[in-house]
Amino acid sequence: MIRQLAYFASAACFWVAFWPAGALAQAPAKPDAAKGQLIASQTCAACHAADGNSQISANPKLAGQFYEYLHKQLLNFKPQGSKKPERDNAVMMGMIGSLSPADLKDVAAYYASQKLKPAAAKDKDLAALGQKIYRGGNIATGVAACAGCHGPAGAGMPAQFPRIAGQFPEYVEAQLKAFRAGARANDPNGMMRGVVTRMSDREIQAVAEYVAGLR
Repeated sequence: MIRQLAYFASAACFWVAFWPAGALAQAPAKPDAAKGQLIASQTCAACHAADGNSQISANPKLAGQFYEYLHKQLLNFKPQGSKKPERDNAVMMGMIGSLSPADLKDVAAYYASQKLKPAAAKDKDLAALGQKIYRGGNIATGVAACAGCHGPAGAGMPAQFPRIAGQFPEYVEAQLKAFRAGARANDPNGMMRGVVTRMSDREIQAVAEYVAGLR
């Protein structure tokens, strides 16, 4: 009996010793959209609306945006240690400064679960120019087609490129100009900056107008 107990004890030690370390660690908690809704109602709703369908064109619509993209942007608004945040925005930094890493995930999950109420294009001629650039770029100046990354309908690609269809044209224009000026630089490998540095103000306005009408 004693010999059998010793055998089982040694066998158990063997499996613990050689079991992958990650397997013993507790799996990270999944984002909780219900908790995110509560946080959003207290912290985010004044600017982005309770359901993420902002009514203010300076503040983006968040409803239906990819979770991965929303979470990355929230992280980028927070300083990391002694470093400045990747997206330097005093308002956002103040609003999310007290939120924990789990809170940020929960908020992102909540807004990602909401249904977008899209904006609309208002200038037909400007949108027509935007369509040409969005779909085919500008060969003469080396501007790449937006559809190559964001898709023909502006639906984006999860974890890589954000959904831009139905976003406020004013907000899209402001962000493109911020990328061009270097005021916003949290695009992986400088992809957005590489494109918009070749775009004129008129082209930026046109693309922004066009994507507002995409569905």
